[in-house]
Amino acid sequence: MDVFNVRIGNDRKSVEKDSELHFCAKVMCKYTYNQVVMLLGVLAKTIMAAFLVAPTVLLQGNLQYMDNDNSTVNPASRRERGLRFWQVARRTCQLAAAVDISFFFLFHFLGSPILAWINVGSVAMYATAYYAIKRRQNRLAIALIWLEVIIHSALGTIMIGWESGFHYYLLMFIPALCVSLVRLGTIFSLIVGLWGYYIGLDILMWFIEPVQPISPGALRGVHLFNLSIVFAMLSYLSFFYMSTVISAQRKLRRFATVDSLTGLFNRRYGSELAENEIARFRRARHPVAFLLLDVDHFKSINDHYGHEMGDRILAEIGRLIPAQLRTQDAVARWGGEEFLVILPDTGIESALASAERVRSAIHSHDWQAVTGESIDVTISVGVSEMYENDDRGSVISRADRALYRGKAGGRNRVEQEETLEQ
Repeated sequence: MDVFNVRIGNDRKSVEKDSELHFCAKVMCKYTYNQVVMLLGVLAKTIMAAFLVAPTVLLQGNLQYMDNDNSTVNPASRRERGLRFWQVARRTCQLAAAVDISFFFLFHFLGSPILAWINVGSVAMYATAYYAIKRRQNRLAIALIWLEVIIHSALGTIMIGWESGFHYYLLMFIPALCVSLVRLGTIFSLIVGLWGYYIGLDILMWFIEPVQPISPGALRGVHLFNLSIVFAMLSYLSFFYMSTVISAQRKLRRFATVDSLTGLFNRRYGSELAENEIARFRRARHPVAFLLLDVDHFKSINDHYGHEMGDRILAEIGRLIPAQLRTQDAVARWGGEEFLVILPDTGIESALASAERVRSAIHSHDWQAVTGESIDVTISVGVSEMYENDDRGSVISRADRALYRGKAGGRNRVEQEETLEQ
């Protein structure tokens, strides 16, 4: 009986040992299978990333410095779009690095050290990309950004599952592609490629289990965290892009309306303002007057002291004229050394007084402090008032005739139009 019991006990231990070995073998097989799947998945994603990165690097890397080609896109517009893109790219690097730092601590807390240390590599890639953009190594920066997001989203998804929401970060490429590229066909091709990658990652997760799963509660937390971060990043980048576009539009509007030398309105916008005041005169009979000013002996100043000195004088006159007028008065550079002043709600007597203030201010100004030379700078002014049958051409022509009477009468004078109301 004792022998029999010993034999049964040995058999039971043998069975238990076999069961433990079988269980260990199954675990090892599962571990090896998952590791192989993960490596194959990462390899596949890397290859796909290379196909996605290559055309983007070629097109985006030199976007700001493209040579003129047969494209119908305005080169200045292309450079402006390129500048906006690289500004957004730098912001993306900063934000993404901050998110990866938070992931490092999050995954340590969740007991997933592999994913935690992956984020350290991601931070290094984003930091390198940021400094590459600052140094205009744009191809390197774009390659790093694309590779990091594509591989990181794949690794995060494969490690803890589709429900983690790491795939949401791939959607960040869509606005970047639309902002940065100029050819619609290229944008469409890359977006389709990105869509194929996204769908492929989704389908892959139908057939494999997460390599390093976390608890359902933690998974939901990661999902909500990723969703919130992507939502916040898209909102911020959209706001940043729109503010950049608005700033660019303001600059373009300024270039279109302001004379770069004097800071006054240019002739085109001055004509538009004059038409607006004339229309207002016709609607409500509000008086409006015009001053046409010309710098005396300006050609001699240019010939004797050079064009740079002439530009300095014009710029100073552009500062002096508005200082003698009201805020509602408009001043435009009308020609080389000619200036047009529009005086709303002003009759002829008030216009003459305004013209005299401007003339006196320029005549008495300390021009030696501006030019470094003993130069006398004066202006002649012609004054006209809007009448019922006038248009812009006729009222400014009368001011022009008055101006040249002042020139003929000795310069440094204010002259009124000769004609009476028609």
